[in-house]
Amino acid sequence: MRLWPKLAIAATGMVGALAATPSTGQSSLAMLDSLSKGSWELTYRNGHASRRVCVRSGREFIRLRHPGGDCNRFVVEDSRDGVTVQYTCRGDGYGRTTIRRESAELVQIDSQGIKGGRPFQFSAEARRTGPCG
Repeated sequence: MRLWPKLAIAATGMVGALAATPSTGQSSLAMLDSLSKGSWELTYRNGHASRRVCVRSGREFIRLRHPGGDCNRFVVEDSRDGVTVQYTCRGDGYGRTTIRRESAELVQIDSQGIKGGRPFQFSAEARRTGPCG
């Protein structure tokens, strides 16, 4: 009969330990902060025309199809060399983007989701080309 209080104490300790553990949903995305700031050229693997993006924080790569807007995000992976983020933009769709860092000036991006009721999917390489201008 004395087992019940011990189980309750053990369970309380486990809940406290879980609460103290950082959640991937609250990650810092430090890898994106480590990217060089400036103008980056996106080269799409599907043959679409390349485009330039002015990078101030690296987070610009997360929502390339949903820039600006009212979006919530959930960090699925946050490591030294890669991040995966799922996001939902109220009334405009959602996406899931994986960014793999090769260097401070070169990343690989895979993204898919829904934009304006239509699906999208792309893979691209982004390379820093100089200052924003």
